[in-house]
Amino acid sequence: MSWKFDEKSPIYAQIAQHIKKQIVRQEIKSGDQLPTVRELAEEAGVNPNTMQRAFAELEREGMVHSRRTSGRFVTDDSDLIAQKRREVAEAELHSFVDNMLDIGFQISEILLVLESYVKERN
Repeated sequence: MSWKFDEKSPIYAQIAQHIKKQIVRQEIKSGDQLPTVRELAEEAGVNPNTMQRAFAELEREGMVHSRRTSGRFVTDDSDLIAQKRREVAEAELHSFVDNMLDIGFQISEILLVLESYVKERN
C-alpha cells in the first residue's frame, strides 16, 4: 500500500519527516536497523532514488547512520532524538497557529480552543 503525499513539499522531505516522526515516537527505536531503500521504496510506492534521498537527509541530520555492508541504523544519541522531537513539535505548533490565524482566530482565541481541546482529551 502506497503512502499518501501532498503537493506542498518534495516527496523525499515528506518521507524523511515520516521516518523522523517514527523515531521520535519510538516506533523505531535507537539502534534499530531500517529496512533497505528498495523495501521502503516499494512500501511507500516511490522510486528508490527518492527513498535514497530521504535517507541521505536523515543521515545529514544525524538521525541515522550507515554501517558498511550492514545497512542503516537509528542513532543512539538520545539527546539528538530529544532535540528532533522538540523540533517536530515546534513545527506542528507553528503550522497549527498559522492555520488558525489564517482562518481568522486571534491568539487569545487559539489559546482558549487549545485549552478546551486538551481538557476534552483528558
